[in-house]
Amino acid sequence: MFEEIEQLQAISDAIVNYLLANGLQILMTLVMLVIGYLVAKKLGKAVEGLMVTKKIDVTLSRFVGNSAHLIVLALVLMMVAGRLGISITPLIAMIGALSLGAGLALQGMLANYAAGFTIIITRPFVVGDTLSVQGQTGVVESVHLAYTILIDEDDVRIQIPNRLVVGEIMHNSKEEKLIELSVGVAYKSDPHEVIAIIEKTLVGVDGVNKSRRPVVGIEAFGDSSINIGVRFLAPTSRHFETLYAANLAIYDALQNAGIEIPFPQREVTLMGDSNS
Repeated sequence: MFEEIEQLQAISDAIVNYLLANGLQILMTLVMLVIGYLVAKKLGKAVEGLMVTKKIDVTLSRFVGNSAHLIVLALVLMMVAGRLGISITPLIAMIGALSLGAGLALQGMLANYAAGFTIIITRPFVVGDTLSVQGQTGVVESVHLAYTILIDEDDVRIQIPNRLVVGEIMHNSKEEKLIELSVGVAYKSDPHEVIAIIEKTLVGVDGVNKSRRPVVGIEAFGDSSINIGVRFLAPTSRHFETLYAANLAIYDALQNAGIEIPFPQREVTLMGDSNS
């Protein structure tokens, strides 16, 4: 019992003596670490802000800013380790060995990082573009090394691993998305008049792209109606809102013009009893 108490006392004395002898150096090291962290953070933000003011792509600006932050922070940690008398050479060798094993175990994650680096360098899309990939569609909110985040009209965040983005068929319609709809009118209607009414109506619908004229024309000849196809661009963030507004506006315009929207009809012939 007394031996254990003496051991604890010896350890406590050793710690106190070490702190008394090296307290100032430890304090200066902690101050250096805090200042280095703040400087690295400020530098990263400054580099990103400078690139944004030069109208460089936001995604690339964020990547360069984060890289500058990490590089300065790594240098600060190396300086701190040197002040504490820690040799970084064995540490680097250990990190290299661990990286080899981790690389084999984390091939999927590394593939995501490699794909993310490719996206940031080649920039097939940027923040604000409308992306359709892997059956998902949304506005690009942010691009990270491991994944890309899309956000749809319902504010749902969709996280897609970058390895599923690179090398796949991808649709990029910038900040807008194509809306396609169809309306059937009776065969007795004048399609020229119907097309003119729809084109005029779409001009007054909020959200419809006015710079690119909506495309309206005969899509098909159905069994009981002439199907008029309509295609136009609208902001991705208001896709369904604009679609519903356009449908209602077209319906009201056709009703006011007295143009019939027929419902499907079938003729049924009852055959008489052959024995009668």
